[in-house]
Parts: sequence; structure tokens; C-alpha cells
Amino acid sequence: MEKKFKNHFSKKIIALDDLIKILGKRPRKKKIILCHGNFDVVHPGHVRHLIYAKSKADLLIVSITADKYIQKGIYRPFVPESLRAQNLAAFEMVDYVILDQNKTSIRTLKNLKPDFYAKGFEYSSGEIPPATQEESKIVEKYGGEMIFTPGDIVYSSTKLLNLSQPKIDNYKILDLMERNKISFNSLRETLKKIKKLRVHVIGDTIIDTHTKTNLIGGYLKTPTPSVLYQETKDYTGGAAIVAKHLKKAGAKVCFTTILGNDKLKDFVIDEMKKSKIQLNFIVDKTRPTTNKNTIMATGYNLLKIDKVDNQPISGNILNRIKDSISKEKADIIIFSDFRHGIFNKSSIPILTSSIKRGIFKVADSQVATRWGNITDFKNFDLITPNEKEARFSLADQDSNISGLTQQLDKKINCKNLILKLGERGIFGQGKSNPSGFALPSFTKKIIDAVGAGDALLAYSSLALRATKSVLISSILGSLAASCECEKDGNIVIDPSEINEKIKKLEESVNYSVTSKI
Repeated sequence: MEKKFKNHFSKKIIALDDLIKILGKRPRKKKIILCHGNFDVVHPGHVRHLIYAKSKADLLIVSITADKYIQKGIYRPFVPESLRAQNLAAFEMVDYVILDQNKTSIRTLKNLKPDFYAKGFEYSSGEIPPATQEESKIVEKYGGEMIFTPGDIVYSSTKLLNLSQPKIDNYKILDLMERNKISFNSLRETLKKIKKLRVHVIGDTIIDTHTKTNLIGGYLKTPTPSVLYQETKDYTGGAAIVAKHLKKAGAKVCFTTILGNDKLKDFVIDEMKKSKIQLNFIVDKTRPTTNKNTIMATGYNLLKIDKVDNQPISGNILNRIKDSISKEKADIIIFSDFRHGIFNKSSIPILTSSIKRGIFKVADSQVATRWGNITDFKNFDLITPNEKEARFSLADQDSNISGLTQQLDKKINCKNLILKLGERGIFGQGKSNPSGFALPSFTKKIIDAVGAGDALLAYSSLALRATKSVLISSILGSLAASCECEKDGNIVIDPSEINEKIKKLEESVNYSVTSKI
């Protein structure tokens, strides 16, 4: 029932050129009125605007701004363009909906030449904006008329979204999957396809130590907490956990890294052996194995103690890594960058030049306390920075997310990009989805977000290499990241956990949709 209804009103959504063929050129027998806007959240003010516009003509056409051109906020639009178009097409008074792939309505006005162009009352009061003045000149030039609708009902999408955001995550996911002809079964099948891929991971090993304590008091004269020691546990982190995720997913993994000549080196060797990962380690006696020790008390982080040397690796070690890249057979090469010595502005081009043609190239920058730069990785098949790193690299604090990804693409020519947005989810863009798309976070309850990016990197890389679909890659990577967030510590994610997430997501989406019918 719901699908039949949706197909019925979706027929109203049409390309501008096709609509012009249907309506013909001026003068027409039927009068046409055009309304243009974002329509991010359709509210009573919008409805009044559309009803009034329809009363002035035979046919009401609504054009909406494409996602990539909306500049009303960094994380806008809240509702993606396909759903915004469907929302408007569902109204009886709307005859056609156009998704305008231009920054302004100018092209639509020049080509469609509607008899009337309707603007909201707010555009007629006070000083008329320059953009509206330009629209008015075009309408007058071809003999049309500007109409300003009543302002008796005034709402703001931005203010409404600031008060409370509608819960439409499931609708966003389902719409994306339907438009890209992706089923939940195709996600499950992809988890099978990624097995047996050969992956070479190059990157910084980090040992994450959790020292758990109980707070028992503090000194009266100084702000020094007193804690009772409970236990210490070490986790392989950084590029090492990426290698372990890949292996758990079923890939054949080689891992090249730098270790210090200390006990933690032996811990890493033992962990890689248990995971059956081929370890190509280089001992650098001038630096320790990178260790980040978090002191915790009753679930809170009190202090972090790091043992690290961030100096660039020597020329000799760089050549050894370069040789391992050129010699190791792989379907995928992943540069897992934490800026602890291996990767820097000078070394990245040298290491990249060693990658053989035809190998799928992936780069990830996860810099907590250092300055990294994702734009150092040029012409890669996939990059997965977070928003903060992307903005730092581009010196851009203000562009919306779509604009930010377009800038990255232009600067480094990446074929696919997954921008991590923390609790907001991700924004993906690539060859199969050039306009980009937003995915919400799948995490139900955050226990420990450390390592989420590593899980996403591993599963997204494998899925993209196997399917060439950045959307499938992003969904599976995001599901893996959500599994990681719901665990205490940087724990390896098994494909069975992702399958369970897929099952729950499918049930949730189906319930959300069918319960509204």
C-alpha cells in the first residue's frame, strides 16, 4: 500500500527539460506558477505559501535546491533532496516538483518561463535582496509576473530544527538504499565477498593501556586525587587494530610497522601471531613502542600518560618500508596514519610512489594530539578523514559538509571519500554517488568511541574494493564503527556482529515504515 502510494506521487518529480517538453513553450493554454526554495522541513508557512500560489494558476510547480547548494548551516539540509522532493510531491496542490541542480533559480526561470513566480511575503518587505531583484528582472523580461504570498503564518525551518530534529533516520537509510537498488541481503552478501582479499597495512602501532582505579579521596592542600589501583589492560591500537579487524573480516593481512626495542614490542608480536597476521616489523632503537596509558576512576578518565617519539623515521627505515610495499602482493594497501613517525609531508609521496599500478589505495588520518594533513594523500581510491581533520587541512571552518567534501575531492583527486562526523554519522561521496549522501550513526549507546574509525576503515576498504559501491562501503563501515562504540576498549569486530546489526536495522526500518501506514 505504502509503496503504491509512493510510486503514484513520485511521478510528479521530474527533470526540468522533460517538464518543458510536456508543458510546451509560452504562451500556454494553462497558467503556470513556480515556487522555489529549500523546503528542508515543510511547515504550516510553506503550506500556506503553496496553497496561495496554486490559487493563482492552473499548475503549481515547485523547484527545490539540491543538497550540495544549500548554505543555511554546516549540517544542512537535514532532510536529503530525494525526501524533500517526495514530501512536496505528496501535496495535492503541487503538480510537479523539480530538483534544481543550480545554486539559484535563475536557470529554471529562464528555461521554464512560468506565468507567475511566487515568493514569500518576507521578500517583499524592507529592502529587497539582490538575488530577488535579479529574479524579478528575468521574470519581467519574458513577460511574467512576480507574486508575493501572504505573511500571516510565519515559521522558520532553521528555528524548528534548532528546537527539535525529527526522527527520520530510518527513512533516510531506506530512501538511500531504494534509490541505489541496495537490499539488506546485498549487505550480507558483501560480508561474504570481502573474504580472502589480500591487504597490506602500513602504519603506526599504538598500545592503548587502560589503568582502572577507584577514587578514594584527595589531599586537602593540593588538587591531587587519590585512587586505589584495580587493574591494567593493554590493547593493540592504531594501525595494529586495523590489521586485526581486516583479519577477523576474513582478509589475508600483512602488517608493516615500527616498534621500539622494549616489552611492548613482544606484546605486539604475540598479538599478531595469535591473530595469524603476517607481521613485518622494523625495530627502531631510538624510539619506544608508542603507548597511551589512560588512568580511569569509576568510569571517568582522570589522566593520560603517553610514551611516544614523533620524530620522522630515518632514511634507512623509510627505504625498508618502501621495499616492503613494492614487494608484498596485495589487492589493497592501507596507509593508517597517526603521525607518530612513519607518515609526513616528505615520506608520503615516496611511499605512495612504491605502490604498484592496479592496487586499491586507501588512506586514513586519525590524529588526536598531532597535526596531520589528509591532503598529503593524493589520487587515492578511498580516504576516510574526520571533519576536524578535513577542516584543518583545508583551513575551512564555515563550508557545509557537502562543500567540504567537494573541496577535498578537487584538491587531492580522491575517487571515494567517507567523512566521519562523530555522533552525526558520516558523509560519503564517490564515483557511484558523485552528489554525496549522509548516513546517520547506527550506535544505540556509546560506551567507548575509541577505535570506531579503525573499524570503519577496515570494513569500508574491503567492501568498496569488493563492490565498487561507496554507499555499501559506508553502510558496512558505519555498522562496524557502531559495534565498536558499544564495546569497552578497542576490540576486534567480527562479521557476525555486523550481520546482527543489519538484522536489527532491517527490523527497525520495516517497523518504522509499516507502522505509519
